[in-house]
Amino acid sequence: MSVTILDYGMGNLRSVQKAFAHFGIEAGITSDPAETAAAARLVVPGVGAFGQAMARLRETGLDRAIRAAVEGGAHFLGICLGMQLLFERSEEHGTHQGLGLLQGEVKRLPATVKVPEVGWNRVSIRPGDPLMEGIEEGEFFYFDQSYYCAPSDPDDLLSETEYGLRYASAVRKGRVRAVQFHPEKSQRAGLRLLENFARLA
Repeated sequence: MSVTILDYGMGNLRSVQKAFAHFGIEAGITSDPAETAAAARLVVPGVGAFGQAMARLRETGLDRAIRAAVEGGAHFLGICLGMQLLFERSEEHGTHQGLGLLQGEVKRLPATVKVPEVGWNRVSIRPGDPLMEGIEEGEFFYFDQSYYCAPSDPDDLLSETEYGLRYASAVRKGRVRAVQFHPEKSQRAGLRLLENFARLA
């Protein structure tokens, strides 16, 4: 399969799969650790609580499978909660340890804005990454979250968004990329991003 979408019980899988199908790109869904570890392009979506998601990944061995895929050179795309899980820890409902593939933590959006952030917002893109090819600076994407990622390394930033503060709305480290917004709900720009990911060499 061209793209592997991970099913760990907390993702909007079908809409992501349909978005890839829009371009005739085969995207299979799996919950098998061996298939996950062998993926060439791995997508991890997710909605829900950080701690519960990490518990499911550990119970099923999918946390080790994700690390194996990344260490094996897979292109990785995390979406929403799938981005947050990449970091070292989250403060959502206590302190929970994440996958640790990126340095930094997940924090709650400030009380000065309406939480959760739901709806369209602009992204300020750092140029040069093929994931964002053909997407205009300041493009709108669809967001739905109460927490944001705070990378320790500013070089990991791929885009930023303003909502009570300026936070990382996309990150990249090597072949690991992730977005806080939902590309599968973001119309033309979101479809372009997913197509870009599927065509990464």
